Amino acid sequence: MKVWEKTQFKSLPLFDRATESAFNEYHEKNPHVYELFKRFTFEKIRQGYKHLGAKAVMERIRWESPIKTDGSEFKVNNNHPAYYARLFMRDFPQHQGLFQLRKSKADEVVGV
Repeated sequence: MKVWEKTQFKSLPLFDRATESAFNEYHEKNPHVYELFKRFTFEKIRQGYKHLGAKAVMERIRWESPIKTDGSEFKVNNNHPAYYARLFMRDFPQHQGLFQLRKSKADEVVGV
């Protein structure tokens, strides 16, 4: 099962439906973005970081990798870091709290 199939972002007050739909489409077409998100996050964990900003990880992807994405005019979309942070902490529960999250229904939906 693919990452985006394990997660259903339904009725998230933090995100509108257009953003949710855009993320799901982007993530499906560009799984390599999440792979880089995980890689850069684990690098910081190995360096001893206890807290990270998802936007900082996305900026690193933007500036330090030559990736190409499909289905977006942007290399990485500024609307997606919150989704990636939740996916990461759901997929790697031993790192709960690494990314500070605002309270939202996304926590219940993703299982963070």
